[in-house]
Amino acid sequence: MNTDSFALRHIGPREADVKSMLKTVGADSIDQLIFETIPKDIRLEKSLSLDTAMSEQEYLEHITELSTKNQVFKSYIGLGYNQGILPPVIQRNILENPGWYTAYTPYQAEIAQGRLEALLNFQTMITDLTGMELANASLLDESTAAAEAMALLFAVRERDQKKNNVNKFFVSEEILPQTLSLLETRSTPIGIELVVGNHEEFDFSDGFFGIMLQYPGRSGKVHDFTDYVKKANDCQIKVAVAADILSLVKLEAPGTFGADVVVGTTQRFGIPLGYGGPHAAYFATKEAYKRNIPGRIIGVTKDTNGNRALRMALQTREQHIKRDKATSNICTAQVLLAVMAGMYGVYHGPEGLKYIANKVHNTAATLADALERLGYYQANETYFDTIAIKTDISKINFRAEAEGINFYYKDEETVSISINETTTIYDINKIIGVFAEAASKDRFYISELIEGNAIPKRVARKTEFLQNEVFNTYHSETELMRYIKRLERKDLALNHSMISLGSCTMKLNAAAEMLPLSDPMWGNIHPFAPVEQAGGYQFMLKKLEEQLTEITGFAGTSLQPNSGAQGEYAGLMVIRAYHESRGDANRNICLIPSSAHGTNPASAVMAGMKVVVTKANEDGNIDVDDLRAKAEEHKENLAALMVTYPSTHGVYESAIKEITSLIHENGGQVYMDGANMNAQVALTNPGAIGADVCHLNLHKTFAIPHGGGGPGVGPICVAEQLVPFLPTNPIIETGGELGITAISAAPWGSALACLISYAYICMLGEEGLRKSTQFAILNANYIKERLDGHYSVLYAGEQGRAAHEMIIDCRPFKEKGVEVVDIAKRLMDYGFHAPTVSFPVAGTMMIEPTESESKQELDRFCDAMISIRNEIKATNKDDENNVLKNAPHTQAMLTSDTWEFPYTRQQAAFPLEYVNDNKFWPSVRRVDDAYGDRNLICTCAPIEEYMDA
Repeated sequence: MNTDSFALRHIGPREADVKSMLKTVGADSIDQLIFETIPKDIRLEKSLSLDTAMSEQEYLEHITELSTKNQVFKSYIGLGYNQGILPPVIQRNILENPGWYTAYTPYQAEIAQGRLEALLNFQTMITDLTGMELANASLLDESTAAAEAMALLFAVRERDQKKNNVNKFFVSEEILPQTLSLLETRSTPIGIELVVGNHEEFDFSDGFFGIMLQYPGRSGKVHDFTDYVKKANDCQIKVAVAADILSLVKLEAPGTFGADVVVGTTQRFGIPLGYGGPHAAYFATKEAYKRNIPGRIIGVTKDTNGNRALRMALQTREQHIKRDKATSNICTAQVLLAVMAGMYGVYHGPEGLKYIANKVHNTAATLADALERLGYYQANETYFDTIAIKTDISKINFRAEAEGINFYYKDEETVSISINETTTIYDINKIIGVFAEAASKDRFYISELIEGNAIPKRVARKTEFLQNEVFNTYHSETELMRYIKRLERKDLALNHSMISLGSCTMKLNAAAEMLPLSDPMWGNIHPFAPVEQAGGYQFMLKKLEEQLTEITGFAGTSLQPNSGAQGEYAGLMVIRAYHESRGDANRNICLIPSSAHGTNPASAVMAGMKVVVTKANEDGNIDVDDLRAKAEEHKENLAALMVTYPSTHGVYESAIKEITSLIHENGGQVYMDGANMNAQVALTNPGAIGADVCHLNLHKTFAIPHGGGGPGVGPICVAEQLVPFLPTNPIIETGGELGITAISAAPWGSALACLISYAYICMLGEEGLRKSTQFAILNANYIKERLDGHYSVLYAGEQGRAAHEMIIDCRPFKEKGVEVVDIAKRLMDYGFHAPTVSFPVAGTMMIEPTESESKQELDRFCDAMISIRNEIKATNKDDENNVLKNAPHTQAMLTSDTWEFPYTRQQAAFPLEYVNDNKFWPSVRRVDDAYGDRNLICTCAPIEEYMDA
């Protein structure tokens, strides 16, 4: 056994198992299986040009050496990013814990109660600090959250405003520059006119539907918006506020002075800078807008026994159901980061947060006082953490860099300094030294902080926050460690068993890939630091772009989109810009197959395109005749086709090159959804099938962990004609020479998470990547054949093969009174998370095992599915009291003094022998989704409930 081979550790089936598996699928070799699966005309004729695979040890030495090319300065740049302190108890027990980072989005609530509680804590923290009624469970970053706020306010305009097409949105010039860029990107396609200016000079005319304010402002000033927002509301103009989360500990909550939406980032609540991310944004609004809020909302409901349970609420408003009518295409949040930020609030509690906020403010005040004593003018009369020093910046910047310090130079005569949680008196004295030398003054030293008074009394916070028990209990490390463990035990993640979710690719997230994320040489770099300070990052990101470009067969890559849904949007916006550059602004028709992901039509509408749906034939493939007819019908205005390959039905469609040619012949571009790229890598690619752009889900194909619903990275790879239009950033130069405005806040999106995919490719190399794809296909076909005769597979390729996933039909079981959801819940009793339920076909399950699962695990899963099939046979439609309808079975049920079910406790909880060795107990019985939506509760119980008890 070659212990240097990472592929040997990543790929599940052992060499001794392959022969047996091939016999089951009816193939003499893996090469024969691939030949029978992938159409010959799209298979790659030569190997990918990638570096030789590294061993884990070689990679870790390489990445450590690469980290030394990063220069970790003390950054006081601010602009929405501030270094914080990640409590080690959170780092060790959440960030570095596969029980948290390998979990899936909590669609199966009964085995996700821990994550759901952690996210409910997050939502409660956000609603308390913002003073709003409702918060979601995170978005991608502050700037995209602000863009979502603009879209929400546009959607909820007053009736008269909609009738009169009121479409102007005022943006304060105090907005963060990257946020303004995002607002520009998002506004134009949906018909919003941005007006940027001094908010104090705004005339509240009736042509505006909304306003965006920054609190505190980009300059650091704290404005009193109380009367301003009241006047806006009186004029039927709704207000969104982008607010610094830590400042809200000392500043009055925007909800108290009438804001309609409050957004921001929780990065400074213990999340590393990471050169831009991943970081969890927050989004809070009024309950009146609950049907329009983007992202996921965690709500309280009850289970079958009437006990409190949590689940994702109001899913009918999400893009996977509403499609082109969705309020947003956001299906990826930043759950892992939201969990960490929420735990930061739990650990510190209200008094701890007050201490941190006071220390930050007092430090800023102390520095301002010291610099004024040196003769400098500090321009901000009011501030929380950011001061603005008027001076010739040429006298400051080189001295600061020599001391390892980064400031933000707003213009030639303004040095902006943003203080953070890590700033010490020693740090202040270093800053004083820089300014003293620049002024040719004698330096002096301070030894203690003064009391800051730069927050006006009218703006100072008066409302209480975080009074719930959870924020006032776990303040010792022992107690928090046990609380985190208690929640973790309620969640089924990849460290327990296979999660065979079709379309989601829940593969191994190797420890060697994850280790560098904890290294401060990677974690503590500001995204707007000078690029020469980020040599390690620049090398890694450029190399990853080159690797992904080679893998996809394209000409260029942008890593900026920080989710798959954002990647979709970015790809379509690049296509839009390409058409406009050629004088074809009229091209706005997007053809989308009926089987497409729900994000596809939502993304197309956000990009200003009109969706035309094309039919599928009886085999589940794209109906080429219907596609041809619609492409020709719309050829004068055809912008794009969005196609998933292999198809969402788990099939390599043999007509794919004919399909892409049809689009090109009629003037359109082909967007390939990269959700199923795990079935392509090193065997075929988007370039080979004739696509022009694709996004890649690095959290699927390239091993970034799912994190319970994020982090995600969704880079786009493009053909040569689209390279000039890759997205830019307003602060750091990136993207194409004709690049669209920003897609996410940071220049390279969630750069820290990109280390994981870089490691994955470096350690697998070309041969390992190819084997991974081959074994993903082998594992899927092995399950297909093992389940044959028990379940019907809906679709297959021309030679009867599945791709890397398959759809099994559960609709016939309705005759027995059994729904697909019953099978999903029953799988929990067998220790498995259900495959994807009712997508893309209602009443079915889509199964994707990935290459990382061993034959033994595949057999356990198949044994469970066959056992459930036998349970279905034993039921009848009139009997609701059966083992499927009552699933899942909790420990409380099994240990109860009474047992009133017509089957044994063993049948309920230990249906197969393997379950005895590794039993997972769902912590609640089946949840009642409808009850929770009718009685919407999305925050922790108030302290009064505990007092009454």
